[in-house]
Amino acid sequence: MAILRSCVKLLMLICLTWQFATNSWAQNYPAKVIRYLVTDSAGGFADALGRIVAAGLTEVFGQQVIVENRPGAGTTIGTAIAAKAPADGYTLVQVSQSTTLSATLYRNLSYDLVRDFAPVTRIGSAPYIVVVHPSLPVTSITELVKLAKAKPGAITYASAGSGTSTHVSAELFKTVAGVDMLHVPYRGGGEAINAVVGGEAPVYFAPLATGLPQVRSGRLRPLAVTSTKRLPIVPELPTVAESGYPGFEFGLWFGLLAPAKTPKEIIATIRKATVAALNRPDVSKRMHDIVVTPIGDPSEEFAELIKSEIEKWGKIIRAAGLTAN
Repeated sequence: MAILRSCVKLLMLICLTWQFATNSWAQNYPAKVIRYLVTDSAGGFADALGRIVAAGLTEVFGQQVIVENRPGAGTTIGTAIAAKAPADGYTLVQVSQSTTLSATLYRNLSYDLVRDFAPVTRIGSAPYIVVVHPSLPVTSITELVKLAKAKPGAITYASAGSGTSTHVSAELFKTVAGVDMLHVPYRGGGEAINAVVGGEAPVYFAPLATGLPQVRSGRLRPLAVTSTKRLPIVPELPTVAESGYPGFEFGLWFGLLAPAKTPKEIIATIRKATVAALNRPDVSKRMHDIVVTPIGDPSEEFAELIKSEIEKWGKIIRAAGLTAN
């Protein structure tokens, strides 16, 4: 019995010591530079958003938050790096709807999006716009479909990479419209929009913030938005749904993840700091300038969203027979 009591006391001491060390660690966090992984190339929409949020977190924390671009393979390269990082709160990864799509599109991933990450919060959401190069003789979704049906496989469309939302949104449209267009993947959103402006691949389902400046400059022609309703910023543009495809909808969200087993106290601290950053007037304005609506939802809600998105898009991707491998 004496030995048993000694073991119990030792176990309690270990637990108390661990709890004290964890609480102390959380109170001192962050004590060094935080790495903020962006799974898209520099110059793209996701990169622009990541730099806005990282700058806001730097101000809130009083500690540098450095953006590191790790693009490629439908966001899976940067996500895999984050999954293997120490669970100490000093590596964060900005994920998006594309990351949940890749969970089904890519076979044999080195990580599990649910098991290997601790959700922090959703950063924001953004609508999409369908744009074409002016050389393509279409001015509406109806005309695009008509031309695509007349020339099966002849029209190309760009994406920010296989498995990204710019890829799946176009494939979803191909399915509902019954057309055949050829996919041309690039290494990120910046490369993709440049390719469309250059006429290499004349069709692009782009984040509104990426496509709209090119539309306003006259370098691209807009056809429709992918939201359920017309957008106040471009009220003249119809939705894909009202262009003959009821129920069609596609938008994009972004959020932050940390490696699994990151202490809950650290996750709570990061989430609180992120919400504070999103509420800063300068950050909010810069996000609205690129047409992103700030969110900052609870970690638990974000976790449920990730699970539901994997299930939702997994069914659509499997039904369409899509794969990125």
